[in-house]
Amino acid sequence: MVITKYSLIGAILQYHPSAAQCFEEMGMHCVSCHLSPRETLEQACATHQCDLEEMIGKLDRCINGEG
Repeated sequence: MVITKYSLIGAILQYHPSAAQCFEEMGMHCVSCHLSPRETLEQACATHQCDLEEMIGKLDRCINGEG
């Protein structure tokens, strides 16, 4: 899966449940959020004041087994 700023958090978590740890580490409690199925990574990072590029890198490493 290719992660971009347009990726929906719900889709990321549906296809890669282990990505929940990445969100938690960044202070984003997306797993239990009712908005996550329709919220993009860009929107969530803006809301939680997280660095988007850092989050994309962290998720990419998690999902693709590089970290």
